[in-house]
Amino acid sequence: MPALPTPALPTPGLPTPAFPAPALHPVDPEKATGETASLFTATHRALGVIPQLARVMANNPTVLRGYVDVVTALSTRGTLSADVRERIALLVAQENRSDYCLSVHTFRGTKVAGLTTAEATRARRGEAGDPWAAAVLDLAAAVVRDHGVVSDERLDAARHAGLSDGHVVEIIAHVALGVFTHQLATAARIDIDWPLVRHTDWENGTA
Repeated sequence: MPALPTPALPTPGLPTPAFPAPALHPVDPEKATGETASLFTATHRALGVIPQLARVMANNPTVLRGYVDVVTALSTRGTLSADVRERIALLVAQENRSDYCLSVHTFRGTKVAGLTTAEATRARRGEAGDPWAAAVLDLAAAVVRDHGVVSDERLDAARHAGLSDGHVVEIIAHVALGVFTHQLATAARIDIDWPLVRHTDWENGTA
């Protein structure tokens, strides 16, 4: 995966969004040694950057290693394309009202995965113009909204759209990954180190 473009800094002259002090301290990559330093290298290889969320995960190297391994496996050996993975992440972030994850995946979706701004916005609603992506998002929305309870009718619709049981398992894995990152980012109260996207954009008429 190519390195991500550097996230844009706040525009001079505009107020910088204020966030509460972190509840969990991030580990400084410049001071990391041993296994943690190696994990930061792997994180950069997998994501293109070392975001604040990964620095918080580094407080427990086992968690960071598991996260990097899952992200790497799903992105390099999974069946879902990068744009579909980012659409799922955007949907889950919006459902969880997670500004951190929305900021991450709006940036990654539009700068790396090739989504247009309009496509990223539609994904947050669980919508897509492409029938395959729409079927994936329909199932992902059911999983996240109903906490994993998926009706027989919903599964039949997914299979009719061409999703195999393997696809279903992979989609649920992406939903679970989005829930995990949201909950950790929320509990840690970390700064958003990406161009800010708020879950309330629609309420304010800016999305």
